[in-house]
Amino acid sequence: MLLAELAAAWRAVSETSARREKTALIAACLRDAGPEEAPLVVHYLAGELPQRQIGIGPSALGDRPTASPSPGLSVSRVDAVFSEIKAASGPGSVAGKRRLLRALLAEATGPEQEFLVRLLAGDLRQGALEGVMTEAIAKAAGIPAAAVRRAVMLRGSLSAVAVAALSGGAEALSAFTLRVGRPVRPMLASSAPSLEEALKGEMALEWKMDGIRAQLHVEGEQVRVFTRTLEEITSRVPEVVERVRALGLRSAILDGELIALREDGRPHPFQVTSARAATRSGGIGGLSLFAFDVLHLDGVDLLDEPGSVRGEALVRALPEPLRMPRTVTAELPEAEAFLAGALARGHEGVLLKSLGTPYTAGRRGAGWIKVKPRHTLDLVVLAVERGSGRRRGTLSNLHLGARDPRTGGFVMLGKTFKGLTDRMLAWQTERFTGLKTADDGWTVTVRPVQVVEIAFDGLQRSPRYPGGLALRFARVLRYRSDKTAEEADTIDTVRALAGFEP
Repeated sequence: MLLAELAAAWRAVSETSARREKTALIAACLRDAGPEEAPLVVHYLAGELPQRQIGIGPSALGDRPTASPSPGLSVSRVDAVFSEIKAASGPGSVAGKRRLLRALLAEATGPEQEFLVRLLAGDLRQGALEGVMTEAIAKAAGIPAAAVRRAVMLRGSLSAVAVAALSGGAEALSAFTLRVGRPVRPMLASSAPSLEEALKGEMALEWKMDGIRAQLHVEGEQVRVFTRTLEEITSRVPEVVERVRALGLRSAILDGELIALREDGRPHPFQVTSARAATRSGGIGGLSLFAFDVLHLDGVDLLDEPGSVRGEALVRALPEPLRMPRTVTAELPEAEAFLAGALARGHEGVLLKSLGTPYTAGRRGAGWIKVKPRHTLDLVVLAVERGSGRRRGTLSNLHLGARDPRTGGFVMLGKTFKGLTDRMLAWQTERFTGLKTADDGWTVTVRPVQVVEIAFDGLQRSPRYPGGLALRFARVLRYRSDKTAEEADTIDTVRALAGFEP
């Protein structure tokens, strides 16, 4: 496939806000690419490189050679050069990387150069988020989107699923099954402002802890631990591994929370839990496990079983101290008492779970609903303003946006600089400098990839922002590097919390 075709598709996708049209354009591009180059198309239109980082900084992107008068550069050729650039190391490697990049750009036409430079700068911004890409793969292969979503859930790789779907259709996707040792994407929860709104008949209620989501895979003596981003952290949590190994399970996949607790059982601040998971903690003062779901147990897959069946299996598999505190009720007073108990022990709130819902990994839905008395949202930083006064020299005031699932873009909801410590200011200045896509001297526009947890006192109508809503008294709680922009809260969630349509 010629890069010119991919660049043209990118331009067309970026110029429409209609999700259906984006999907159709990407699907056509995938069909033209075929199974061999489809993984590259998926990566590039999602604004990513298969190599992740190749060591090309912003300064190298400003030096463009004269463009080629006619297209002839293939997508495969681009990938090969990117791999060569990444592999360059040792003395003189920086200059060598620049020479390779410049030679590649010289083979590209003007529109192709723009695509490549924006791709390397992380500035495609065409709205081809994972949801759109999943639907496009399904359309290109002529199979149901649900089959593609399930395959992505089980395989964890859009590009691998695209290859299978385009080469073998639904039958090829059926080969992606639950496998002990290979993590799946975690099931996510939607939000509700109150227990009264969330409790619909008999449901399971569990404590909502501010810890680290963990997936534990057990096969005999081997125990492996993965985060919600599917990163393996087994070597960093030996105390958790030993605790689970001692259970003597034949095979299992557990979902749960890791958290640092004080001697009185109350949680440490999240920063303590995060720090202990980042390095090998071990021994006393390590992380505690609270499992709340089981996807596989002793040779039996439970992914598609209802929540009630998985709950019973978890009770059989783990002793009570390793399970998340839980109750089942349809009565609001009982639910309120359970919530009060969670809050009294220092936790965030509760999760309400349908007893009939299967484990739908990687998606938010009505199956799991979180209720936290403190209003919080996971939003994406769209831009940041330069600080003044004692914050001069830093990037301070954050522009915050919610994800728009229809367009793949983001809807701005307001700004805040409250809650930022000096350490956070230093971190975000470095972080957003690296994500910069534009700078007018005051406001720095950044790639919309960084998720931040925001507390706020309410929502109000506002003509200032395109969504018609604004946050009241927003303040930063923490950055969520464990979440992608695709997992941020949507504008639909925000409107539901506000209780009105724009």
